[in-house]
Parts: sequence; structure tokens; C-alpha cells
Amino acid sequence: MNSLTLILILAFCIIATFSQATPKATGPQPNESFKLNQTQQHNDGRPTCSYTVTIKTSCNSFIYSKEIISLLFGDAYGNKVYVPIHHSPILGTYEPCSTHTYQIYESCVFQICRLYLYKVGDNGWIPETVSVLNYSYDPVTFYFGIYIPKDGYGFDRCHGV
Repeated sequence: MNSLTLILILAFCIIATFSQATPKATGPQPNESFKLNQTQQHNDGRPTCSYTVTIKTSCNSFIYSKEIISLLFGDAYGNKVYVPIHHSPILGTYEPCSTHTYQIYESCVFQICRLYLYKVGDNGWIPETVSVLNYSYDPVTFYFGIYIPKDGYGFDRCHGV
């Protein structure tokens, strides 16, 4: 064997080895530590802040999904905000490609780095994105694009913050 052939075989082996690496999950994850039942649902004397929550429904979602959803978001210090979102006939349904915006007044948190969605219903709702604007910090957007299981699904980006 000549040296060029040996180098090519070695390069192929290295590429094949590293191409088998498993990427770290960056999408939504089941809620394992950010428990809904541990969250205070009312302002406990802390200052109140204003949040704008925008939920965009995927264009792949079923037509006229009527899920009842809740959000749980928080910061790296364990401060949490629970937001039940009750849809009414006036507000409509989560139609494909639709966007709904909610104004929330709740306890203040620092920079939001985690968000979980909860739902009741089996109508096939697929959230595309959920954005939260906390007027004291940069807005954050979480990308879903999948069905949400009943036990909650979302993101925890607080590690390393």
C-alpha cells in the first residue's frame, strides 16, 4: 500500500467514527424538575411585572384546535410564573398559522431561561413558537413544532446562566 491510500483509509475511519456521534437534544424536553404543583399560582407579595406572551400555532396543526393550555416560565434563580390561558369563543381557537398574544401581570422574574407548556385536550394542537417579553429583559422565543404531551414539555436553558 502506498502512503496516499493509507492516509485516505485513516481519514475515512476518522470521519466514520465522528459521524456516529449523537447530538445533544436542543428541542423541547419533558418537564422533569420544573413542577407545576410546586409553583405558586398567585403573586405572593413580590413586585408585579408585565409580560407579553405570544403563541404562534404551527401551520401543521389541526384545524380548530381547542386545547386549554398553561405556561410555566422562570429564571435561573428558581422564580416561576404560572399562566393558565383559558380560551373563550370570543378569542377563537388555535387555528393553523394563527398567532395569539396575551398580556400577563404576575410576579417578577429575572431573565427568562425556561418555559414549559401544559395542555388539556387531544385536538392535535402544535405550537410553533412561544415568545415572552419581560420589559426589564431581552425577549425570549422558544421553538416547539411538535405535539405537547399532557405532562408538560418545554425548555430549560438556565444551565450555565
